[in-house]
Amino acid sequence: MFGLEALDLARIQFAFTISFHILFPAITIGLASYLAVLEGLWLKTHNDTYRDLYHFWSKIFAVNFGMGVVSGLVMAYQFGTNWSRFSDFAGAVTGPLLTYEVLTAFFLEAGFLGVMLFGWNKVGRGLHFFATVMVAIGTLISTFWILASNSWMQTPQGFEIINGQVIPTDWLAVIFNPSFPYRLMHMATAAFVATAFFVGSSAAWHLLRGKDNPAIRTMLSMAMWMALIVAPIQAVIGDFHGLNTLEHQPAKIAAIEGHWENKGDEATPLILFGWPDMKEERTKFAVEIPYLGSLILTHSLDKQVPALKEFPPEDRPNSTIVFWSFRIMVGLGFLMIFTGLWSLWLRKRDKLYTSRPFLYLALWMGPSGLIAILAGWFTTEIGRQPWVVYGLMRTADASSNHSFMQMSITLILFVVVYFALFGAGLGYMMRLVRKGPKIDEGKETNDGGPGQKRTPARPLSAADDEHTDADHTVTKEI
Repeated sequence: MFGLEALDLARIQFAFTISFHILFPAITIGLASYLAVLEGLWLKTHNDTYRDLYHFWSKIFAVNFGMGVVSGLVMAYQFGTNWSRFSDFAGAVTGPLLTYEVLTAFFLEAGFLGVMLFGWNKVGRGLHFFATVMVAIGTLISTFWILASNSWMQTPQGFEIINGQVIPTDWLAVIFNPSFPYRLMHMATAAFVATAFFVGSSAAWHLLRGKDNPAIRTMLSMAMWMALIVAPIQAVIGDFHGLNTLEHQPAKIAAIEGHWENKGDEATPLILFGWPDMKEERTKFAVEIPYLGSLILTHSLDKQVPALKEFPPEDRPNSTIVFWSFRIMVGLGFLMIFTGLWSLWLRKRDKLYTSRPFLYLALWMGPSGLIAILAGWFTTEIGRQPWVVYGLMRTADASSNHSFMQMSITLILFVVVYFALFGAGLGYMMRLVRKGPKIDEGKETNDGGPGQKRTPARPLSAADDEHTDADHTVTKEI
């Protein structure tokens, strides 16, 4: 079918499930830190706007966190079912790293998550804020271990191969492998940027529909400050990451650039657009800028970048895919920087909350961070091919011995179940976003902090529940 084999279907299945999964941890990482900031600001300023935003986004965080856990479990099982030979070869490294993630990050998050979501009026303010901070730290620790495992597969070190299996000899070298710092910073920053545009987009949606209040304005303002500051930083981190990739995975860089061969001593041009053809070994319709490839990738005007023809055909990544996935990521990155700069210009003219063209841009930029993360992930993983552990084990040697029929059935089942289950979850989460934060304007309330008598915040409640207390006074849940 379409010239695909069981191995191809196994790769498609893994790509499909991880594409769903990676979106949820990205938002979880960003929202957890955002909630910690909101609660910290509320404790410092006693401004109820921050409290209301905390309750609003904690509901979305809870739904997103749950979907992330469920989709992550599937990923772990796939290593044993579809990639058993990889698990047998490298399990002594990847197994402990994923175990460390569970023992540190997941237990930390699970231990404090209940206090964070359900303990608003049951524990003191300091303890509740501590729980929120611990959940935020837990998400970052989880990122640490997952990226350590993935980075080792990209740039392996600190091991020996004994009887056909990888045996760790230096765990510090395994964890802090050459590409790990760049991948960790790149992914964590991407999560913050993606969350900023998600929050900013939801604020723009409400403002465009005439719902203008301090909470909505605060959402947009904080999101745009984050975009203005972090998006350019992400571009700098990406540059360092690219230099590291050039050193350790030159074939990936050649594929990303669609660069097939060097001509004499000429500097390498930057191909802005084109269509890399793997069969003809050239990039068709190339639009080039002379010298710029050398300048960006080597920071010089005379050094050359390795070309695809310098590598055997069987060792070349699919340039057609990574060429365009990389440009989608970079293009969205420039749009994010532009959005942040435009927000600053409007802020200085007191038009940030009223400029409809800008609000429409902010609205449509909502999924940009997540799309950029997916594009970057495809670039990283497809660019590593044909290796599952770079230079050590080929992807073709890593898969389990399943038939084409078995992989076809499971892939179809995954597609159906994922779209049904996570489609419903995403729909529910967007329903929460459309409702916006609840504001009790003009009503007398206590400060509503942890330890105070107040209706508890129920993070999974999307409806406007109302109840009558002992005095038959109707109060609205926040």
